[in-house]
Amino acid sequence: MLFFQNYTLINILAFVGIFVGLILINELTRRSKVLSVVTYILIPILFTIFIWGKTDNENTSGNWFAWVKTYSALAGVVGFMAIRYFDKLQKKKWILLFPGLILSINILEAVFRDFEVFSKANVVENGLTLIGGPWNIINGIAGILSIITITGWFGIKVAKTKSRDMIWADQQWFWVIAYGVWNLSYVYNCIPERAFYAGVALIFSSTLLSFFSTKGAWLQHRAQTLALWAMFTLTFPAYDSLAAFNIVSTNSPIAKYILSISALLINMAVLGFELYTISKKKKNPITNEIYQDLSTYQDVLKINNL
Repeated sequence: MLFFQNYTLINILAFVGIFVGLILINELTRRSKVLSVVTYILIPILFTIFIWGKTDNENTSGNWFAWVKTYSALAGVVGFMAIRYFDKLQKKKWILLFPGLILSINILEAVFRDFEVFSKANVVENGLTLIGGPWNIINGIAGILSIITITGWFGIKVAKTKSRDMIWADQQWFWVIAYGVWNLSYVYNCIPERAFYAGVALIFSSTLLSFFSTKGAWLQHRAQTLALWAMFTLTFPAYDSLAAFNIVSTNSPIAKYILSISALLINMAVLGFELYTISKKKKNPITNEIYQDLSTYQDVLKINNL
């Protein structure tokens, strides 16, 4: 296969288990404040003290990125919970900058890592084989475009439903797809031995949820599934050494080029549409929602009783 190899029945079943598990836990926790607090606050605190915080423990990852990704994802989830559950915060406009900022920082972390891996020639770090090349720079640029095309920062609302999901109607489906292709390219470049799980399973779970669960809540879905996955990998950093998790990247330069160039082209297309919309409506993409005329935007508001 061009992108991945080592497909076996047990590997496919393990993949399905991760995929379904991420969706199931996300759906359970977003519907319950108590479960959310236990999963995203209490458990991380206990794990930090008794597992992650023990530097001599074999389960502790030595990769700085694993630590940053875990805590930044958790910070996002907890911040989003605060916006969802505390009515007073929803009235403070500056608070609505937080989701966009945490998302931008999350993307920048990956962009920095892509640029960092560019200079590595078949280097093994923390069990990952890193093969740098032009694809890292191409994808890093795509990541920067992904940040630039974030719009409607102040348009975030809380759904008037039992689950009180955080809704970002201006974060339209085409941006979600562009982000997904960029992120898949990133993990393929920088986490090759785990890209099938950290990429395909993780990215597709949040994308699927954004289309078939609560529409408009992609960032919430993304933060929660990412936090769950990051917690899992920080607790079991050697999970990919197990036979059940042995679908790995081929590390094919052709595959890396295909993904990185696709990410760049799709994000350029989204940027082009954003600039066209801005010029047509004369709106600031940060302070204003610019896609309000789209039927998909209206559908998001209707579904969430907004």
